[in-house]
Amino acid sequence: MRSRLLALLIALLAGMLLALGVPLAAGQAAAEQQQVVVDRIDDTVRFASLAQYAVGTGENDPGVDPLAQLQDELERYHDLYGIRAGVLNRDGTPLAASPAGWTLPEGERPRSAFAEALAGRRSQGPPQVWPWDTGTRLLVASPVIRDGDVIAVVVTDSPTEALRARILRGWLPIAAAEAAAMLLAVAAAIRMTGWVLRPVRVLDRAAHHIATGRMNARVAEAGGPPELRRLARSFNEMADHVEQVLEQQRAFVADASHQLRNPLAALLLRIELLGLALPSGSEEFASVQAEGKRLARVLDDLLDLALAEHSEADLRVTDVAALVGERVDAWRPLAERRGLTLERPGPGALTALADPVALSSALDALIDNALKFTPSGGTVTIRTSAGGGRVRIEVVDTGPGLQDDELERIGDRFWRSGRHQNVSGSGLGLSIVRALLAAGHGTIAFSHHEPHGLRAVVSLPRSREDLEEDPSEDPG
Repeated sequence: MRSRLLALLIALLAGMLLALGVPLAAGQAAAEQQQVVVDRIDDTVRFASLAQYAVGTGENDPGVDPLAQLQDELERYHDLYGIRAGVLNRDGTPLAASPAGWTLPEGERPRSAFAEALAGRRSQGPPQVWPWDTGTRLLVASPVIRDGDVIAVVVTDSPTEALRARILRGWLPIAAAEAAAMLLAVAAAIRMTGWVLRPVRVLDRAAHHIATGRMNARVAEAGGPPELRRLARSFNEMADHVEQVLEQQRAFVADASHQLRNPLAALLLRIELLGLALPSGSEEFASVQAEGKRLARVLDDLLDLALAEHSEADLRVTDVAALVGERVDAWRPLAERRGLTLERPGPGALTALADPVALSSALDALIDNALKFTPSGGTVTIRTSAGGGRVRIEVVDTGPGLQDDELERIGDRFWRSGRHQNVSGSGLGLSIVRALLAAGHGTIAFSHHEPHGLRAVVSLPRSREDLEEDPSEDPG
């Protein structure tokens, strides 16, 4: 969004600068050419006045050849300025010209200018000359009038190299000013974009925090446009309401779980007493007792989940590798009894920012889940690694794994795969793990393990500087 907004602002500012700069450059080029045309008109007027005395009879001084004087003047003019000039008769033949033998150039523009001068009008201004118009020349024609009649035409044919060079030199300050203004405009656009989008980035970060379970995230209402400040206030009000509702829900679950534990314990005790009066090996009694114990386990897990979502994480620099090794050693005897191999590759020391108690509980739940679903002779691997400001803990098993649609639901409360209903559990274990990790800015993701099995990847920040980093949940 920042790049698109910045590109739009820069395009608009560039358009405005071009809308100002192009007419200014065109006006500067027109002024330079107009000055040259005025000079050429003055020259043609002077030559026309000389030609008036060189054409006709009876008014010339004896012993003086006016045509020779006119020719001499034209030659000095050409030698000094390099401009071709001539006085042409009405039929276009030269009366006097310099350089010698010069005639009216071919083309529509020279013929039109000559015709205008024959009609008694000075030729219209020539088309605008631009710096890239190489080889062009500037032609001006003025009539020579005697007794109200046009008796000849004075034509000047100027090269445009000097004019084009002056136009280009005049454009250099304009281009420099445009470039400086564009740099200032880009800097202003970057600053304006940052000012506009800073509240959006803060709002996005706060929304991400709330989505990952950090319900205390809020947005500062200062800064940015008024509309975004109002949006920040509305977001904070919504977050307060959501946090209040969730807090009430957690309190209800915790209270209900706690209040039901005592009656359930008394009920289980009575079931045990009733079992003494029943025949040994009664299937009905065993079923009732198993359901009672399952209900007690669900209540315990509900209480653990409510406490995990409610408690604040005690973040500290933790040796994750040592903690993982400790939990692996604690679960190894159970794995050996079930005929499973528990492996622990990875570095011997690796630190991350985590709550040691919560991380231990999360690892216990993940290892327990992997051991339950891995058949005898299988392998459960707990691997640690680091990269990109995050520490990863992978728990990989060689069990049956999950299908794609089941993988999308894993971690949902009370959800269990229909293929594993015979395995004991309440369906809350991975939900508890997710809540424990979210409180410490950690994440968990699940994926397939080839050729079969499940991979769970826990991601933890390495330091407090990495807390705001959006961790990738790609377990690969």
